[in-house]
Amino acid sequence: MLACVVLLSSCSSALPWRDEPISDEVNLAFTVRNNLLFLTTARINGRTGRYLFGSAEARSVIDPRVVQATGGPQPSLNLQLGGRDSLRFTPVTLDLGAAGDAIIGADVWEGHAVTIDYRAGLLVYQKERVQPAYMSLFRYDAAPAVDVVVDGQKLGAVVDTALPDTLVLPRAAVGRGKARVALAGTDFGTIDVKYANVSQPRVGNRLLSKFLVTIDYGKHVVGLWRDPRIP
Repeated sequence: MLACVVLLSSCSSALPWRDEPISDEVNLAFTVRNNLLFLTTARINGRTGRYLFGSAEARSVIDPRVVQATGGPQPSLNLQLGGRDSLRFTPVTLDLGAAGDAIIGADVWEGHAVTIDYRAGLLVYQKERVQPAYMSLFRYDAAPAVDVVVDGQKLGAVVDTALPDTLVLPRAAVGRGKARVALAGTDFGTIDVKYANVSQPRVGNRLLSKFLVTIDYGKHVVGLWRDPRIP
């Protein structure tokens, strides 16, 4: 389903969708800054900005400064996807400070799917249902989540692209430590992890970036495919 992504890659023959027909999709370029994904070709009401992709955010967030710059409070805003398509969404307003101008969450995609190609720097919005060949599939109920094995124990972890870390694990005592981690058939060995007062483990970009990641918000399915282009 990622035919246009495949064409951009010198290792296209290795990607899982190489023999499937092209779907109705839109590519959004992103850059990685501070290990976070910023959508560089997206526009909100025609304006560029530091728009962060937050896979686990149920509701998009926009900074009051951007609201004023786009004409003041409105019932909904328009997210333009690189000139090819646009989506209406109604974010909540919150002062994001230096973090960014907006966080684009799950509500924007209206039950469709997105695929994150870290290697190509593309977020692919897919209007048609994806059929991710060769991927490890995980079904979820609330926020997008996958199964991660930590020190031999299987845990459900939220897929959080607004998290620049490897993995955050629940613990009252906040700090850092080491744990043996495996995800989608890949054993990462003993790696650095963070402990925090969270209700559920969260996996961030330092691990997610090793995979091609598909999130089907309509079907409530996450697909992970270990990307051989990324060591």
